[in-house]
Amino acid sequence: MLRTLRNRLILSHVLPLLIIIPLMGVAIIYALETQVLLPSLSKELAGEAGLLAEIASKQPEIWEDPAFAQDILTQARPYLAARVMWLAPDGRLLASSDPSDADRLGQLLEIPDFTDARLGEVNSRTNFSQRLRGEIVDVYAPVIATENQLVGIVRLSYRFATVYEDFLQLRYLITAILIVSLLAGVLLGSTLALNINSPLQKVIDAVYDLARGSRKAALTEQGPQEVRLLQRSVNHLIERLHSLEEARRRLLANLVHEIGRPLGALHAAVQALLLTPQPDHQVLEEMLAGMNDETSRLQRLLDELAHLHDLVLGTLELERQPVALAEWLLGVLRPWEAAAHEKRLHWEISLPSSLPSVDVDPLRLAQVVGNLLSNAIKYTPAGGTVSVAAGITEGKIWITVSDTGPGISSEELDKIFTPFYRSPHERRIAQGMGLGLSIARDLVDAHEGRLEVQSQPGLGSQFTIWLPHTTPTSPP
Repeated sequence: MLRTLRNRLILSHVLPLLIIIPLMGVAIIYALETQVLLPSLSKELAGEAGLLAEIASKQPEIWEDPAFAQDILTQARPYLAARVMWLAPDGRLLASSDPSDADRLGQLLEIPDFTDARLGEVNSRTNFSQRLRGEIVDVYAPVIATENQLVGIVRLSYRFATVYEDFLQLRYLITAILIVSLLAGVLLGSTLALNINSPLQKVIDAVYDLARGSRKAALTEQGPQEVRLLQRSVNHLIERLHSLEEARRRLLANLVHEIGRPLGALHAAVQALLLTPQPDHQVLEEMLAGMNDETSRLQRLLDELAHLHDLVLGTLELERQPVALAEWLLGVLRPWEAAAHEKRLHWEISLPSSLPSVDVDPLRLAQVVGNLLSNAIKYTPAGGTVSVAAGITEGKIWITVSDTGPGISSEELDKIFTPFYRSPHERRIAQGMGLGLSIARDLVDAHEGRLEVQSQPGLGSQFTIWLPHTTPTSPP
């Protein structure tokens, strides 16, 4: 029964009510009886006794003529809730409102509190009465004449059984209220437990659907804040898995396209060489150069996939070493300068000799600069300009690669660093696997830097590498 969260939640709501409400009911009833009802009854009887004593002190015939006194109590009997006795100062019973006391008229009564009453004090006490067969509340009030002389005593007696009978209806009412409260608490606890269990069950079903690969829709956030956070996390997981699935499909499609093209070219070149026993020397050089380009393209593709594999496994590590930035950049830029001139582009370099030495991974950082230059040269039309600059600002080193190519729209600026993204406009970032900029950004992040881009359609693009100025541990 208690193996499910729902049953435990219901029990956690109901069990305290099952214990607290009955105890509270007993405590309320006891407090009303002992702390409210009985003290109030004693006070009320004392007030009535004092009033009767005051009235009797004005009627001396009551104490002189017992028959007159009995006649008065007999007439007042229908209006009296308690038993009323008029006693002489010596304790003799003069009159009683209870007909069962007729045989005791004129007799001395043994009353424990009679002495206090003789002293002129109103006194009350709870006793057990054999005659009335139950506990009673007795109140004694002395009757003082005008000469400050005790002429008699008024005694009021009230049976507890009568009190309990009067209180029984109140007990029933309190019990009914407690039962209704308990049922309402059980209903409310069950409703709250179900409200918590229902969204949790939906989360469980969603996780199982994800495991089976059949979950597509996001969960509707509902329930308590903690459950909403859980649902939000599952929705994020669903979105992430869908993105990964879409990325996997794009990866496979890009692999087929990018690997198929150079392999097709290589296969065509090999077939041409096989079918031409003695090819012309110039033709042979052109074919070998084309084959070299295709194998280089395959090698770059393999490097990108290897880097992607490292990112997935979380094994990307840098081999930092002291690097003289100006000298290192000149070496990295030299082959790209040749590629720019071959495409008839203007090549500009601005490298101040005061560039510091830093601790970086030269191969990884060269890969970043090479990727940016490759895109700049590839997408800048002949006659355009590709420029490289570097410097240090506010303790941070920056390297910019600018071009006068077609530029990038504002809608694409947030997407170009996404893995496998390729521009649908085929102006820039349209070829390849769509991993180059993503890898470049990851490598810059690994150096604790950042990669920024500024671009507008028709006005070219500028990519800036920001690196922290770290002091080399040893001279370069």
